[in-house]
Amino acid sequence: MEDHLVRALAREAGVRVIVTANTGLALEAADRHGTFPIAGIALAHALTGAALMGALLKTRQRIAMKFEGSGPLQKILVESDNNGRIRGYVSQPMIDLPDLDHDHIAAALGDTGLLTIVKDTGLPELSESTVPLGSGDIAAELTFFLTQSEQIPSLIDISHTIDAEGTLQTTGGLLIQALPPYESDIVHQLRHNTQELPPVADLLSSGKTPQEIVALLFGEMPYKILEERPLHFQCGCSRSRSEQALISLGAEELRQIIATEGETIVDCHFCHEQYLFSREDLEALIETM
Repeated sequence: MEDHLVRALAREAGVRVIVTANTGLALEAADRHGTFPIAGIALAHALTGAALMGALLKTRQRIAMKFEGSGPLQKILVESDNNGRIRGYVSQPMIDLPDLDHDHIAAALGDTGLLTIVKDTGLPELSESTVPLGSGDIAAELTFFLTQSEQIPSLIDISHTIDAEGTLQTTGGLLIQALPPYESDIVHQLRHNTQELPPVADLLSSGKTPQEIVALLFGEMPYKILEERPLHFQCGCSRSRSEQALISLGAEELRQIIATEGETIVDCHFCHEQYLFSREDLEALIETM
């Protein structure tokens, strides 16, 4: 199944639902960063959260979410835009724990720390909100942010499946959110529906599509699918941006790099793409200053 999300609306009930299938981008991120199983699964949950939160954005808007916890993973940073382009990394990708259930994912991140969410809405200044972590469960932290900080009754659920070796097999998530005037009863009703169903990742693993999962969630409730959007891991880094980063160091710093190393590599935190700059490349940059 290709990675994608489905956004649906039950207008009369006043609720929207977003369901994602994003195993491919999670596996690509894990491969790029060489994650051990628990780190890869935690990153998969954060990337799923980014896909769901990104679906709430308007055109040309972006969102960045930084989870800084007391656990051994230390930090997870993910970004998404309105077009389904997602990237992210975990600070300590080679951390592992003996068990891989959901509680241990929360333990790996830690229940003490901060969740910082930054939105680029096209205004001169970025919108930034910071809330304390309460459990280390990524879906629960995002649910709390939407319900408490933004005062929108919401539910986010993220799940995964693994094989016998603990390798990620499937991941996906759902977001249920009330629409103005923000009555929470409908969210509670659909929360009950989710509790009657297997987790999203299990449904995806059994062959269900996001469209079919939306239908299961709404049941007899009238609804309309508004959008089906592809999701993919995509980084905005480039050689030209790396050049600008080196230029910002200044000519003297670049001369020091030439004298001591002869060359340098710019490594992107988000995708691990590496850009090699030889002595000649660095000298050419100095000449542009």
